[in-house]
Amino acid sequence: MEGCLRVGQDAPDFMATAVYDQEFKTIKLSDYAGSKYVVLFFYPLDFTFVCPTEITAFSDRYEDFAALETEILGVSVDSEFSHLAWIQTERKSGGVGDLAYPLVSDIKKEISTAYNVLDPDAGVALRGLFIIDKEGVIQYATINNLSFGRNVDETLRTLQAIQYVQSHPDEVCPAGWQPGDKTMTPDPVKSKEFFAEV
Repeated sequence: MEGCLRVGQDAPDFMATAVYDQEFKTIKLSDYAGSKYVVLFFYPLDFTFVCPTEITAFSDRYEDFAALETEILGVSVDSEFSHLAWIQTERKSGGVGDLAYPLVSDIKKEISTAYNVLDPDAGVALRGLFIIDKEGVIQYATINNLSFGRNVDETLRTLQAIQYVQSHPDEVCPAGWQPGDKTMTPDPVKSKEFFAEV
């Protein structure tokens, strides 16, 4: 995996076919700029084992993300036809059922390559997750190996922290911060107020 995509950089734009509401739709990342945050996550393949647990977990919590003006996009190297078949398969049979967000086809592996999550040996995307702000800038990036899934609650908490500091530029969020918790001022003197209370 060559290149280095880092937080603080513009998210690589893409246009691709996705399945949403059991229909094929064209998705362009830059269409969300100015109006929504985006949680963009990659997963290896449809009809596998860990993947449906993540995909359904994000769908089940979709309203929590939508309330924060955030769209979720799932991406794998499968075709849109595979995505549709997986969505049309019930969860109890290893499918994902209807989802609240689009599944994007990266059949040419261009998106996973641009985000530096393509495993060239396996030919599939690692479990990369990116939070992109309304300006199209990557604010958070994490990559899991293939055999273990991600935590939706932590993604939501991180999104809330990003949105908080963007709307309160003179504050920073300490470890484990949750909405309503104390923040601190990134100043050698003023930060002592926070540390004095912990």
